[in-house]
Amino acid sequence: MSEDVLARFDVLLVDLDGTLYTGSSAVPGAVEAIATAQDRGVRISYVTNNASRRPSEVAAQLAGLGFPATTEDVRTSSQAGAAMLAAQLPEGARVLVVGTSALAEEVTRRGLRVVDSAEDADAVIQGHSPDTGWRDLAEATLAVRRGAVWVATNVDPTLPTERGPMPGNGSLVGVVRIASGVEPQVAGKPAPTLIEEALTASGREHGLVIGDRLDTDIQGGNAAGLPTLVVLTGVSTPREVLEAPEPLRPTYVGADLGALLRRPEELAPGPGDGWAVDGELVLSGEGSDLDALRALCALHWAAGGGEARVRAEGGAARAAVARLGLG
Repeated sequence: MSEDVLARFDVLLVDLDGTLYTGSSAVPGAVEAIATAQDRGVRISYVTNNASRRPSEVAAQLAGLGFPATTEDVRTSSQAGAAMLAAQLPEGARVLVVGTSALAEEVTRRGLRVVDSAEDADAVIQGHSPDTGWRDLAEATLAVRRGAVWVATNVDPTLPTERGPMPGNGSLVGVVRIASGVEPQVAGKPAPTLIEEALTASGREHGLVIGDRLDTDIQGGNAAGLPTLVVLTGVSTPREVLEAPEPLRPTYVGADLGALLRRPEELAPGPGDGWAVDGELVLSGEGSDLDALRALCALHWAAGGGEARVRAEGGAARAAVARLGLG
C-alpha cells in the first residue's frame, strides 16, 4: 500500500477557524488528526491572519480545545507585519499602530517605536480590532498620504463569528485605501510572507499548507510555492473549488483533516472511483461525493476553468451533484 499524504511532509502549516474549529468547538476529527501528525514526528505550525491576539492567547485557546499547541507553534499576521516593517525601517523608527495592544507589542519587539499621530509616523501598520474607529482610520489616512510605509496585516474582507460574517480587517483597510489612493503592503495570507515565515520558524523544509479558504489559505500556499490541501469544513464550497481560478486551485481536496491519512492520489483532482465525466461536465456513475468533485475539477481545470455547468446522468450522480451544491 502506498504512503499517505502525511508521510510526504515534515511540517503542516494549518489555518485555524474553519479548519481546526468552528465557533467554540473543534471540527470533528481535527484534534485526532493533528495529534497523529505530531506523533509521527510532523511539526505543526498554526498560521493565522488574526492580528488581534497574542500567540500565547491563540495557543491557549487551541490547547483548551485539545490541540497540542505552544506559543512557539503559533504564527500570526501581526508577527509577519512587524517583521516586514523592521526589514524596511531603521531601529527606533516611529510606527502608528491601528489595531490591538498585541499588534503594538509585536512592533516594539522588533525595535520600533509606537506613536499615536500621523505627523510623527514613519510607518503605519493596520490590523483588526473591534475598537477601531473613524479617528484611527483618519490618522492612518493622513500618515499614508504623507508617505508613511503602510503594512496591512491582512486584507480579509470578513471575519467569521457565531452570528455570521462581520467586517474584517480588509474592510477597514479599504477605507484607508480609498481615502489615500495608496495600496498597502500585505503581510498575511494570501500574500506569501506569513507562510514563508512560518516555514522558516518551523526549522523544517517540506511543508503542506492546509485551510478552508481558497482566497487566503490556498492562494497563500500556492504563492509561497508549497503544496496545498483545502478542507470543506469552513468557508469555501465545492462549487468555489470547481470554479477556482488557477492561483486558488489546491493540490489536494479533502472533506476534513482526516484526509491527511489518505493516499495523495485519492485526494488530487483526477479520475474518481466509480465516476465518469465527459467534456460537457456530465457526471455519471456512482461513488463518493468528493471523488465526483475531484473528477469534475480535473476535467474542468484542464479545459481552462471558469463558471461550470454540471449535469448528471442517473440517480446516484444527481444525488451527488445536489449534495455538492453543483446543480
